[in-house]
Amino acid sequence: MNRLIEKYQKEISQELAKEFGIKNSMAIPRLTKININVGIGDLIKNKEAKEQLIKDIAQIAGQKPSERQAKISVATFAIRKGMVVGLGLTLRGIRMYDFFDKFVNIVLPRLRDFRGLKKTSFDKFGNYTIGLTDHTVFPEIDITKAAPSHGLEITFNTNAGMKERGEKLLELLGMPFVKNTNDKQSLIDNIGKKENDK
Repeated sequence: MNRLIEKYQKEISQELAKEFGIKNSMAIPRLTKININVGIGDLIKNKEAKEQLIKDIAQIAGQKPSERQAKISVATFAIRKGMVVGLGLTLRGIRMYDFFDKFVNIVLPRLRDFRGLKKTSFDKFGNYTIGLTDHTVFPEIDITKAAPSHGLEITFNTNAGMKERGEKLLELLGMPFVKNTNDKQSLIDNIGKKENDK
């Protein structure tokens, strides 16, 4: 069993139930899924780079992403309806917790000048979204073989139903939020860049 799942079941769920006065075990906040989305509009004409990016994302997430097609045509960007403009996937269960564990304990510490994540990216239902500018910060990626540096958006979905519960859940799971959001120096800067980048 994933150590994070075990920790949630034995410790975190009980702490959440106690803090928010939740008596129904099914109503205790929990992580339900993680969505990863990547825009590839700039790779539309570069099939080789697109295929490599798909491989990279599959390595990062542990499952192959599906292609997302444009729903409408946009002449300004030379996009036609039905054209592949993005990649996306949804993680659940063990893979979801494995990804969360890796993201919090390996990926975030590798970011340059990282001092914590802002809490302002929660929606009113307790879901948290973060954007990375460089997918090569993940340990599975070999920079010499990877696709050109690409951004991705990660959404941690919960059943919390409100910001405060979702925030507490992710915090107990290990998400490193800044302690004082008024301290500009403590906010994350240049997210997505490696510690050794110049």
